[in-house]
Amino acid sequence: MKNMAKTRNYVLREKNGKETGVFTGNQPRQAALKAANRSKGTKSKPVEIRLRERGTKKLHIYKGWREVVTAPKNKPKWMPDKINKPNVKKVGIDKLKKV
Repeated sequence: MKNMAKTRNYVLREKNGKETGVFTGNQPRQAALKAANRSKGTKSKPVEIRLRERGTKKLHIYKGWREVVTAPKNKPKWMPDKINKPNVKKVGIDKLKKV
């Protein structure tokens, strides 16, 4: 049996502390990519994505955006010619005093 990575839940947290939306992933970057794909950020003006891991006080901070790129040559028939590609860059980790 393979050693499967445990999927974790990350809550999207706004600057004012309000928590909206839950993204899942094996690692925080995976959840950040999902959040970036729904954001309005661009490469020249990325949005800040703050994800708190459920059950901890760790706050993962990313800069995220999405670009419209051409689909790969070996794409399935149902996939459109242009797709959204999310990008994130880790800014750091913050420890919250209170959740």
